[in-house]
Amino acid sequence: MNILVFDIETIPDIELGRKIYGLDSLDDADTLQAMKKLNIQKSGNDFFPLFMHRIVAISLVLKTNSNLNIWSLGNVDCNEQELLQRFFDGIERYTPTIISWNGTNFDLPVIHYRALKYGISGSRYWETGKHDPNFKWNNYLNRYHERHTDIMDSLAGFSPRAITSLENTALLINLPGKMGIDGSKVYDMYNQGNIQDIRDYCEIDVLNTYLIFLKFELIKNNLDNEQYNEKINEAKEFLTNSEQNHFHKYLDTWNSNNNKDQRLSLKKSDKILAQDLERTPP
Repeated sequence: MNILVFDIETIPDIELGRKIYGLDSLDDADTLQAMKKLNIQKSGNDFFPLFMHRIVAISLVLKTNSNLNIWSLGNVDCNEQELLQRFFDGIERYTPTIISWNGTNFDLPVIHYRALKYGISGSRYWETGKHDPNFKWNNYLNRYHERHTDIMDSLAGFSPRAITSLENTALLINLPGKMGIDGSKVYDMYNQGNIQDIRDYCEIDVLNTYLIFLKFELIKNNLDNEQYNEKINEAKEFLTNSEQNHFHKYLDTWNSNNNKDQRLSLKKSDKILAQDLERTPP
């Protein structure tokens, strides 16, 4: 089975905002500020509707039977249309089980709207059984099917009140998390021309998602402890062999967290042993 973990990074679609709000006379900075104010008036916050998000990075973890790879689609010069085309081409090629964090409520609807904008087809992705009966009861579009697993949604039991962030969940299981960057910084990074930094950040997010997914598979008994540890070691080997600094930094932080956790466990074990010895009769 092929596993494809995905994550996107977006910025506001300023050109679309100009069309919707009639802001032709404003430059990009003033248009964005006007869009935020109008959105706050309408919804009470400055988070734009999903169709107004423009994709600037798509990062993936692809796990096949023989290989693990973590990368971002295209290169820093690729436009949104090319990134989307590559994403759907990957679905066509591998027919993977796709894994996301909040993909049901954010990533996939954004991808849908932007694919609609460019007229990008993806017959495998949209299949619901008309051409392939195997997709009738397990497809990418149904929230409760496993061909797409939204880990955030699943861990929360599909209850909005139980949802937490990718960062919190990563820290819960002793992963490094986002390491000081969050999505609120993406637009400024984009304006400064730091597309590679956005791609690196997105790759850390998708790596966290993959490692949480492995732990989720463990508690669902889809992996036993030995299989889980094998996949964790495979991920660490990939990071070790990578030439990218953000992966090395992640691995160093991850190993440091594990070492601290082991020291704490040893101290706790020593304390319990001492208490047992005190209670042992002569």
